[in-house]
Amino acid sequence: MGMYNRILIAVDLTEDSLEVSRRGQALASLCQAKVSFLHVVEFIPVDPAGEALLPPPVDLEGELVQGAHQRLDALCSSLSLEQAPRRIEVGNIKAEIVRVVEEEQADLLVLGSHGRHGLALLLSSTEKSLLHKVPCDVLAVRLG
Repeated sequence: MGMYNRILIAVDLTEDSLEVSRRGQALASLCQAKVSFLHVVEFIPVDPAGEALLPPPVDLEGELVQGAHQRLDALCSSLSLEQAPRRIEVGNIKAEIVRVVEEEQADLLVLGSHGRHGLALLLSSTEKSLLHKVPCDVLAVRLG
């Protein structure tokens, strides 16, 4: 049994997701850990009167979720991880990542981090807040 048993890879499904996933996959292989994937679709904006900003016949949230499933399936396939568990959640990115980490009892969260200038700016607000909220280690893969 390795250092980590359950690794959750949180991806934004941009082109950087492949690099983040490869790092998580490599670490999972070294630790003989189970790996799972998460992508969070943000809430669809609603105007103050409670009406969606788009006409009612458009199911934009459903289309975003469906597209995310397709892209996440393609990502897992490109890594030969077709059987890896994957989740698409809808909501606040930080809150959903924390919730899923706790539900899956992950002991490592892997996510991407775009480099910033200066020591105080190494992590974005999402990554910085997750470091203090999740009950596990966090690997922030530095991206270009």
